[in-house]
Amino acid sequence: MELILASASPRRRELLGYFGLPFQVIPAPGPEVPPDEADAGRTAWFLSQQKARQVAKAHPEALVIGADTVVGVNGQILGKPRDEADAKRMLRLLSGREHQVYTGVSLVRYGVYPDIHSYNNTSMEMTRVFFREMTDAEIDAYVATGEPMDKAGAYGYQGRAGMYVERIEGDFFNVVGLPLCLLGEMLSEAGVKLH
Repeated sequence: MELILASASPRRRELLGYFGLPFQVIPAPGPEVPPDEADAGRTAWFLSQQKARQVAKAHPEALVIGADTVVGVNGQILGKPRDEADAKRMLRLLSGREHQVYTGVSLVRYGVYPDIHSYNNTSMEMTRVFFREMTDAEIDAYVATGEPMDKAGAYGYQGRAGMYVERIEGDFFNVVGLPLCLLGEMLSEAGVKLH
């Protein structure tokens, strides 16, 4: 079965590679349009579906993996920062407190041929992340590295921001952008042989 990752994220590409399965990377072509008045978890779930469906329409014979990661803190949704000022704002919100990282994962296959059945499954993982207090100087220096600019919540736990994380509760890979245990279960349910 052809497998497609509907994401431009180099981190997701690397993590999916851990399964040892052949796959293509075809990012979703359209803009991300979050649902109105949804919380962080629902937004991640919805956007993962949106990405997978966009790519599956053009590749109905393939099983398409869509994923989206969103950070939630005090009822606010933190996606990717718009600019450096937005990244600094987000990091100040996260400093010294707990937040939640949600990743929605969708598997979609449209199946236009009689021997290929359609498939649609979406699930979500949540991990609690606890940041230590960050000084303004630390926030400025971290944002100046450029690392926060393409990441939900304006930080990369697997990178320099790891020094600000006191602990996590849940799946480490979820915080990086692709919960491997959940994805493995979903691929197995879809009939993909993982061994």
